[in-house]
Amino acid sequence: MSNIPTVVKLGGSCLDDMSQAWWDDLAQHGRSHPLVLVHGWSKPLKQLSSRYSEPSAILRDRYGNQSRWTTPEVIADIKTVSETMAEQVFVRLEKRGITAERLLGSDGLVQAGEGERWWWRDKQLVELDNLVGPITDVDPTALKNLQAGHCYLVTPLARNSAGQEVNTDADRAAAAIAGATRATSLTLVTDVAHLLIDGEPVRRITARAAADFRDRGATGGMRKKLRAAGEALDRGVDRVIIGSAPVSELLAETTGTVITRT
Repeated sequence: MSNIPTVVKLGGSCLDDMSQAWWDDLAQHGRSHPLVLVHGWSKPLKQLSSRYSEPSAILRDRYGNQSRWTTPEVIADIKTVSETMAEQVFVRLEKRGITAERLLGSDGLVQAGEGERWWWRDKQLVELDNLVGPITDVDPTALKNLQAGHCYLVTPLARNSAGQEVNTDADRAAAAIAGATRATSLTLVTDVAHLLIDGEPVRRITARAAADFRDRGATGGMRKKLRAAGEALDRGVDRVIIGSAPVSELLAETTGTVITRT
């Protein structure tokens, strides 16, 4: 069996909504494929404290990109909710015969570059210390146990050149990990069944067309997913599938939106 994994980004907002059948399907797939799950944390973080739902918790840089304002306290809270999420995932997988372990991206897996320092606050650009950074590299040797029947749950933190732990986007972290591990597919599991363009579901789209839509009409989480999809394809991944169905159905392309290089 190959040690090339199935890489799945699991949105934190949809973790509680996954049915028993969804986990049955993932476990069945995982018995013959190594699994790497990269999780988001936006919803659990908001459940931890109401301050994460306040507009002031989100910053925009001078280019209009959105980011969570991340301090050492926020990093600590991300780890807290990540640990709780890991316990939930492990129970669901291990009772189905899949062993699992949690890995912080900042523990040797994900490296980040220098983050943006200028952010809009009260309609002014000000210099802020914000512990975020773009992903520059992934070291797949940190995933020492890539084998069928085993799952890594990755918390998408990273470490920058100064040794600081920083926040990264989970979709883009999944894309970078998929590329570094030579995965053929990246599956972005979310709470919508398809990419919608002009209100119509899209079953298949090229990277160029997806990027055009991202820049002219996509908003919020879908905009980030389309950006991550483009990065995954640029890193050698053959296809990216976005949807809300069981993983085997998404990989079989019977549902969801498939994004390809051409």
